[in-house]
Amino acid sequence: MGIQLIQTTPRSDIGWGVALDEFDDCSAIDKFGYNSDISTTYETVWDGGGAYAYPGSALAMTATSASGATDNGVTILIEGLDTNYNVLTETVTLAGSGTATTSGEFLRVYRAYVTGATAPAGNITIANGGTTYAQITTPYNQTLMAVYTIPRRKKGWLVAVKISTEKQKEIQGRIITRQPGGVFLTKGIIGTFGVPFQRKWVVPLAIPEKTDIEIQAYAGANTSIAAGFEIILQDA
Repeated sequence: MGIQLIQTTPRSDIGWGVALDEFDDCSAIDKFGYNSDISTTYETVWDGGGAYAYPGSALAMTATSASGATDNGVTILIEGLDTNYNVLTETVTLAGSGTATTSGEFLRVYRAYVTGATAPAGNITIANGGTTYAQITTPYNQTLMAVYTIPRRKKGWLVAVKISTEKQKEIQGRIITRQPGGVFLTKGIIGTFGVPFQRKWVVPLAIPEKTDIEIQAYAGANTSIAAGFEIILQDA
């Protein structure tokens, strides 16, 4: 059965239906990020800090541990998209130097996590040419990045966004999207003073294939911020 998101009577169980595989053309994406030191200018909510940079073309990615040879044998799974915006995943094993390079080339990287029984001793960056596209920060063992790109032949339905801070500070958050060849557009914006905020869309926001989406935030003074969003992916 395919999902019908446009109905005369809104459903309250769509999330459960997707989780229980009741809709054969849908899946769910839950993205959550953390930035430990956001200041007075917009930054992406991700563990690398600052504004997130996207690859301009598909690139081989090198995973590097800050602990070097100590993390020999640690296995990492990298998730993202290839040059055609198709889903690409690859598992790499850190060598004696604490590094490993993918054989596949990634146009986007939106998640990475430890797959084996050994946790890394140091932070692991996933980078190319000096630019970091993902980071696994100890002790989380996976990336914390409120960043995603809708794959080819998929349509995204944004259903929820959340943001919180660890200090009683003024914060402003925004969710932004960008289609290929375009600029980032603000699709939602909130301001709060240290109070967690969550928005659920009664009418889900449609996001076309190949669209980048992320959460950015700034604060009245340095603070850590966590944020995330939930998307239902539908075959297009």
